[in-house]
Amino acid sequence: MELIHKHFPNLNPTQIAQFEALGPLYAEWNEMINVISRKDIEGLYTKHVLHSLSIAKLFDFPAGYKILDIGTGGGFPGIPLAIIFPEVHFTLSDSIAKKIKVVNAIAENLGLVNVTAIAQRGENIHDYFDVVVARAVTRLLPLQQWASTRLNSIDNSVSDFPLGLIALKGGDLSEEIDEFLAENPESIVDEYALSTIFEDPFFETKKILHVHS
Repeated sequence: MELIHKHFPNLNPTQIAQFEALGPLYAEWNEMINVISRKDIEGLYTKHVLHSLSIAKLFDFPAGYKILDIGTGGGFPGIPLAIIFPEVHFTLSDSIAKKIKVVNAIAENLGLVNVTAIAQRGENIHDYFDVVVARAVTRLLPLQQWASTRLNSIDNSVSDFPLGLIALKGGDLSEEIDEFLAENPESIVDEYALSTIFEDPFFETKKILHVHS
């Protein structure tokens, strides 16, 4: 929690209480349904919560936005982002129903009325969104090919914020980016190194890719 306070000093009392509740909630649920590796549960706030919130350090989503978190797993990055952006609606999707059971329980316990969690594969989602977010799901090319089918057009957006895909990834991404741009030369891929934002060694190789037109 200290890292959350350090990097997000302007949280209101409700948000602080919600973030403080995440640790006990995930520890309890992880004993019943394993959504976080056993070795990572003690590092929840760094490896999962703060990692998810790196998106909020770079992007300020407008009120009314609809965001899809595809392959959310145990609720990352969607749950932490929903706490930070209470006026943005998040749909969290995963094909594994037991993971969505955990996500729904945690969202309900936290009082997150801006979260909808669904046990569906991406291709079975038929709504449209302003932004798609994903954490360690698949390579950039197939991820963006799918995400592009679920994104609103610019005319339907509530803001002039760039629509597109925001992907949390790690390591050397040059090959993935080159592969994607070879197929989509009109697209823009912005790459952000999280080591420039967070000093913890965990973030040394972590990146955010923002794909947009």
